[in-house]
Amino acid sequence: MLKLWGVQTELLVPNCAEAADAENLEAVLPNERALVYVKRVTQLKLNASVQRMHARGLPSRVVLCADTTVALDGDIFGKPTSAAHARRMLAALSGATHQVFTAVAVARLDKLHGVLFELAVSKSHVTFATLTRAQINAYVATGEPMGKAGAYAIQGLAGVFARRISGSYSGIMGLPAFETAQLLGRAGVKLAM
Repeated sequence: MLKLWGVQTELLVPNCAEAADAENLEAVLPNERALVYVKRVTQLKLNASVQRMHARGLPSRVVLCADTTVALDGDIFGKPTSAAHARRMLAALSGATHQVFTAVAVARLDKLHGVLFELAVSKSHVTFATLTRAQINAYVATGEPMGKAGAYAIQGLAGVFARRISGSYSGIMGLPAFETAQLLGRAGVKLAM
């Protein structure tokens, strides 16, 4: 999406030594609400990315981070830890309406104030059709649910499960277009349109 907008990007991912710390950022705190969780995790990821940029001696640039979580009846559905866990999540989402929260944050260097951060959140509602055990098993067998909040990717095979969507399709995918464009514009990043 960023490439379509004419934004040149460079990945700033954790190296092998940093990977475990990056995964630990996503731990849910006791009684944490989904909106608070997704904001907190995105801010932590952004902070870690800015530190990584400086530690690697890279020139200061605008840094963009996002995180997505799925919530059903107040319960946060993160990334499944196993195929069985993915099946349980999908069974819970079957026939129900859940929320998808995606937070996107931008950091930029300001010569007067140091690093400035901005964050925005997209909230969407997704209603899944009632899924059969066979559908859930077949989907989990593809491997697509692993590494995905709520054990599904709306832009992938699970798109056929979504009976109704209210909100931001791109937010459900993991990068809300409207909010991202607004934040990048305020950070001085020129978009193609």
